Amino acid sequence: MFDIYTIIFLALAVFIFLRLRSVLGQRTGRERPPYDPYSARDAVRGATNDNIVKLPPGRPAPEAPQRPLDTAEPAERWKGIAEPGTAVAGGLDTIAREDKTFDARHFVTGARQAYEMIVLAYAQGDRRNLKNLLAREVYEGFEAAMRERDSKGETVETRFVAIERSDITGAELRGRVAHITLRFVSQLISVTRDKSGNVTEGNPDKVTDVTDVWTFARDLSSRDPNWKLVATEAG
Repeated sequence: MFDIYTIIFLALAVFIFLRLRSVLGQRTGRERPPYDPYSARDAVRGATNDNIVKLPPGRPAPEAPQRPLDTAEPAERWKGIAEPGTAVAGGLDTIAREDKTFDARHFVTGARQAYEMIVLAYAQGDRRNLKNLLAREVYEGFEAAMRERDSKGETVETRFVAIERSDITGAELRGRVAHITLRFVSQLISVTRDKSGNVTEGNPDKVTDVTDVWTFARDLSSRDPNWKLVATEAG
């Protein structure tokens, strides 16, 4: 019989799942599984997909509202996001002119959620969540890696300690498609165990620094508000 705490946690899990349910991008031919700091193949590096993790809609955050693009001073327009006069600021200006609802702070918040959820789902072999987050072709790549891991009787335990930084390092408009690149700097604890439970890689008491670079894209001519992950690489 469910107690009140079980019901609360189940409700919270359903809410988070529905918030993050859409998809992450199209294939670029450079996809690799998300980052696994102890993999001999350096395998874990994000993914691209057709069903994106839904990023929050583009409205200014109450605690740090942005003025309209045409009235905000250059020094204030992307304060805390990009330095005035840089290529990133110019790219964000171009995107914002075409998409009046765009808000960089909300974009970064959603991208952080997507990053953590995919990395953990891959490490845990969570096929159900990965199917909801990845396109079929990309999922098949993840599945192959997880199947190889399972065939060896290996398990991976990964825990986020913190996402220390999530900085926009690139922004541009290619035709009607906006591209925004973020550099994630995080700390993880991860270990690989064999079928007997012995640690074969990593240290359950050691924090590992991880840097990943993910690029999201969105067709501004589409009514679909979701951004899609289109490329990943090591930082």
